[in-house]
Amino acid sequence: MKKIHSDRTSTTTFETAQYRILTALKSPAPDIHSTLPNTSQRAFGPIDSTLQPMFTLRAGISAQDALAHVSLLLLCAEQTSDEITELGSGVERGLIWSMVHSVEMARAVVDSLLDNAE
Repeated sequence: MKKIHSDRTSTTTFETAQYRILTALKSPAPDIHSTLPNTSQRAFGPIDSTLQPMFTLRAGISAQDALAHVSLLLLCAEQTSDEITELGSGVERGLIWSMVHSVEMARAVVDSLLDNAE
């Protein structure tokens, strides 16, 4: 009569994988803002007489501060779009409402990220 042996290698591999998954699930989630890089320098805006952009975003701004400013910019765009919508008619009004909706969604995403930072 043959003795039946279990495959201990596959069981050990399974247990190791299970242990790693459980350890990862039990460890605290990393703060997403600490994993994001700071801003890099970037020129933007209209070109001046020397063909250089007039404005520059500074390097080293934290992701949280940058997102807070983006949220304010999106709020301004949303409020401006709401006012312009009253002046539009027909297709224009639909296009403006589409823009308002897109800006609202973008701001909701940014604000959601900022809420998780607090």
